[in-house]
Amino acid sequence: MKPNDLPMANPWTLARRAERMNPSVIREILKVTEKPGIISFAGGLPSPKTFPVDAFAAACAQVLGTDGRAALQYAASEGYAPLRELIAAQLPWDVDPAQVLITTGSQQGLDLVAKVLIDAGSRVLVETPTYLGALQAFAPMEPEVESVASDAEGVDVDDLERKAGRGAERARFLYVLPNFQNPTGRSMSEARRQALVERAAAIGLPLVEDNPYGDLWFDQPPPLPLTARNPEGCIYLGSFSKVLAPGLRLGYVVAPKAIMPKLLQAKQAADLHSPSFNQRMVAEVLKDGFLERHVPTIRALYKRQCAAMLDALKTEMAGLNVQWNSPDGGMFLWVRLPEGMNAVELLPKAVDKGVAFVPGAAFYASEPDPRALRLSFVTASVEQIHIGVAALAQAIREQQQPG
Repeated sequence: MKPNDLPMANPWTLARRAERMNPSVIREILKVTEKPGIISFAGGLPSPKTFPVDAFAAACAQVLGTDGRAALQYAASEGYAPLRELIAAQLPWDVDPAQVLITTGSQQGLDLVAKVLIDAGSRVLVETPTYLGALQAFAPMEPEVESVASDAEGVDVDDLERKAGRGAERARFLYVLPNFQNPTGRSMSEARRQALVERAAAIGLPLVEDNPYGDLWFDQPPPLPLTARNPEGCIYLGSFSKVLAPGLRLGYVVAPKAIMPKLLQAKQAADLHSPSFNQRMVAEVLKDGFLERHVPTIRALYKRQCAAMLDALKTEMAGLNVQWNSPDGGMFLWVRLPEGMNAVELLPKAVDKGVAFVPGAAFYASEPDPRALRLSFVTASVEQIHIGVAALAQAIREQQQPG
């Protein structure tokens, strides 16, 4: 019998959780942006100009030359001890390195949190809007995800208390990005942070704080992290993707000691450990204060490109009734189209004119805003930003006046 002579019936039965898995809207859009000539404001990709290639070339030689066999061997699931110590030392509150778990990107941190804290049918609270990747990470665990009202300062704490619930019905946690949020670029004010932490503690609601963009401020650093205000009530996620390079796939979780063993067990089941060679290279790069010299160059670049996009929006969108915010750091800004327009419908027309963005609807757990869209300003040049925003404005004009 030849393989093609076997019956064609599908023998695979998918798990129920697989039905909740969906492709990333952003990844699908990025396929479109690979076409020649497309100016992409879609991907949340750091600028490759910021990748410290020379520093990693030197670190690679050093790690292989001094401890190559250990670097290429299996390693502890918790992560490379010197790297965990470096992370603990640079955080602005007292952190025991034993509370630091190295993850394969901070996206894995979201996956581990979901596995450890979410049961089918349990409630999870998120901002409005929120990070699409978090919604994807939570979905296979089959939670009921509920959006909390949010404004320019962040989470509405009164709405949070209304939706948090009590007793067995209490939400498992609130997932929140206080600094230069993906997708909106907004930052939570000092007053709102303190109010959020105090209210969450009072009602017994844990916080999962995701902070991949916090070092990318333009003029002044953001206020103290939520976790620094209540370490026992928070899990903190960090990443090296935005300050070093995303291809390293290294992030970390800082968690209360009470929950760390279960996160570690989930990590062991997922991939045993994150790449030990990459961890040692990062530790080698960081050991002499490299980030203090390197990150300011990223901030300066992103500040220039953000200013260019804001200037282009002001010029090109004049008279179009388009709204946008002005972020103080990070990689994104948030745009609302005129009344009656739909960003999903606008996208193919914009692509035809050579520019791409991400429709905002993908970032909502419920009741999406069809007028919203996200623009990333960090990978396009200043010249491309002006050309791309002009093309986007023209697509909006034509959408407003079809034909």
